[in-house]
Amino acid sequence: MKIKIQSDGFTLRQQLAELVQKKVQKFSRLCSDLISIDVKFKLDKAGNKIKKLCGIRLVIPGHDMICNTQSYSFEEAVAKAVDALERQVEKRKKKTRKLVVAHGSDTAQLVLPVNQLIQPIF
Repeated sequence: MKIKIQSDGFTLRQQLAELVQKKVQKFSRLCSDLISIDVKFKLDKAGNKIKKLCGIRLVIPGHDMICNTQSYSFEEAVAKAVDALERQVEKRKKKTRKLVVAHGSDTAQLVLPVNQLIQPIF
Protein backbone atom coordinates (compact mmCIF):
# COMPACT_ATOMS: atom_id res chain seq x y z
CA MET A 1 0.00 0.00 0.00
CA LYS A 2 1.32 3.41 -0.97
CA ILE A 3 0.53 6.61 0.95
CA LYS A 4 0.85 9.92 -0.92
CA ILE A 5 0.61 13.17 1.05
CA GLN A 6 0.36 16.56 -0.69
CA SER A 7 0.06 20.10 0.63
CA ASP A 8 -1.26 22.92 -1.52
CA GLY A 9 0.22 26.36 -0.83
CA PHE A 10 2.28 25.62 2.28
CA THR A 11 5.07 23.40 3.58
CA LEU A 12 3.92 20.28 5.40
CA ARG A 13 5.30 19.75 8.92
CA GLN A 14 6.96 16.42 9.69
CA GLN A 15 4.68 15.92 12.73
CA LEU A 16 1.57 16.22 10.56
CA ALA A 17 2.96 13.76 8.01
CA GLU A 18 3.70 11.25 10.81
CA LEU A 19 0.20 11.71 12.24
CA VAL A 20 -1.34 11.03 8.83
CA GLN A 21 0.83 7.91 8.38
CA LYS A 22 -0.29 6.62 11.78
CA LYS A 23 -4.00 7.37 11.24
CA VAL A 24 -4.32 5.89 7.74
CA GLN A 25 -2.36 2.69 8.46
CA LYS A 26 -5.53 1.19 9.93
CA PHE A 27 -7.10 1.13 6.46
CA SER A 28 -4.60 -1.54 5.40
CA ARG A 29 -6.23 -3.83 8.00
CA LEU A 30 -9.78 -2.81 7.10
CA CYS A 31 -9.42 -3.12 3.29
CA SER A 32 -7.46 -6.07 1.99
CA ASP A 33 -7.66 -4.84 -1.62
CA LEU A 34 -6.48 -1.28 -0.92
CA ILE A 35 -3.96 -0.06 -3.51
CA SER A 36 -3.03 3.42 -2.26
CA ILE A 37 -4.14 6.34 -0.12
CA ASP A 38 -3.98 9.94 -1.34
CA VAL A 39 -4.09 12.72 1.28
CA LYS A 40 -4.28 16.39 0.29
CA PHE A 41 -4.12 19.44 2.56
CA LYS A 42 -5.21 22.93 1.57
CA LEU A 43 -5.78 26.31 3.23
CA ASP A 44 -9.12 28.05 2.64
CA LYS A 45 -8.85 31.80 3.19
CA ALA A 46 -12.52 32.67 2.66
CA GLY A 47 -13.63 35.62 4.74
CA ASN A 48 -11.55 36.65 7.72
CA LYS A 49 -10.95 33.13 9.08
CA ILE A 50 -8.50 30.57 7.72
CA LYS A 51 -9.90 27.06 7.56
CA LYS A 52 -7.86 23.95 6.96
CA LEU A 53 -9.13 21.42 4.42
CA CYS A 54 -8.20 17.74 4.31
CA GLY A 55 -9.16 15.33 1.56
CA ILE A 56 -8.45 11.59 1.75
CA ARG A 57 -8.97 9.17 -1.13
CA LEU A 58 -8.78 5.39 -0.74
CA VAL A 59 -7.93 3.78 -4.08
CA ILE A 60 -9.73 0.43 -4.22
CA PRO A 61 -10.26 -1.58 -7.43
CA GLY A 62 -13.64 -0.71 -8.86
CA HIS A 63 -14.64 1.74 -6.14
CA ASP A 64 -12.63 4.65 -4.76
CA MET A 65 -13.72 6.20 -1.47
CA ILE A 66 -13.31 9.94 -0.98
CA CYS A 67 -13.83 12.19 2.03
CA ASN A 68 -13.25 15.95 2.28
CA THR A 69 -13.39 17.71 5.65
CA GLN A 70 -12.63 21.15 7.02
CA SER A 71 -11.69 22.35 10.47
CA TYR A 72 -9.64 24.96 12.30
CA SER A 73 -6.67 22.56 12.58
CA PHE A 74 -5.26 19.96 10.21
CA GLU A 75 -5.10 17.35 12.97
CA GLU A 76 -8.83 17.64 13.64
CA ALA A 77 -9.62 17.59 9.90
CA VAL A 78 -7.58 14.37 9.48
CA ALA A 79 -9.39 12.75 12.42
CA LYS A 80 -12.81 13.67 10.98
CA ALA A 81 -11.90 12.36 7.52
CA VAL A 82 -10.52 9.07 8.88
CA ASP A 83 -13.66 8.52 10.97
CA ALA A 84 -15.93 9.18 7.98
CA LEU A 85 -13.92 6.82 5.76
CA GLU A 86 -14.02 4.09 8.42
CA ARG A 87 -17.82 4.30 8.33
CA GLN A 88 -17.77 4.11 4.52
CA VAL A 89 -15.50 1.03 4.61
CA GLU A 90 -17.71 -0.73 7.16
CA LYS A 91 -20.80 0.05 5.06
CA ARG A 92 -19.07 -1.37 1.97
CA LYS A 93 -18.08 -4.52 3.88
CA LYS A 94 -21.65 -5.12 5.02
CA LYS A 95 -22.93 -4.83 1.46
CA THR A 96 -20.37 -7.22 -0.01
CA ARG A 97 -20.30 -9.83 2.75
CA LYS A 98 -21.61 -12.96 1.05
CA LEU A 99 -20.48 -16.54 1.29
CA VAL A 100 -20.70 -18.92 -1.61
CA VAL A 101 -21.26 -22.48 -0.59
CA ALA A 102 -20.76 -25.25 -3.14
CA HIS A 103 -22.92 -28.32 -2.63
CA GLY A 104 -22.35 -31.12 -5.12
CA SER A 105 -22.76 -29.87 -8.69
CA ASP A 106 -25.16 -27.09 -7.68
CA THR A 107 -23.85 -23.75 -6.43
CA ALA A 108 -25.90 -22.07 -3.75
CA GLN A 109 -25.43 -18.59 -2.37
CA LEU A 110 -25.75 -18.11 1.37
CA VAL A 111 -26.09 -14.65 2.92
CA LEU A 112 -25.50 -14.54 6.66
CA PRO A 113 -25.88 -11.62 9.08
CA VAL A 114 -22.57 -10.10 10.20
CA ASN A 115 -22.75 -11.64 13.69
CA GLN A 116 -23.20 -15.18 12.28
CA LEU A 117 -20.26 -15.27 9.88
CA ILE A 118 -18.03 -18.30 9.95
CA GLN A 119 -14.56 -17.48 11.26
CA PRO A 120 -11.64 -19.02 9.34
CA ILE A 121 -9.35 -21.36 11.28
CA PHE A 122 -5.67 -20.77 10.57
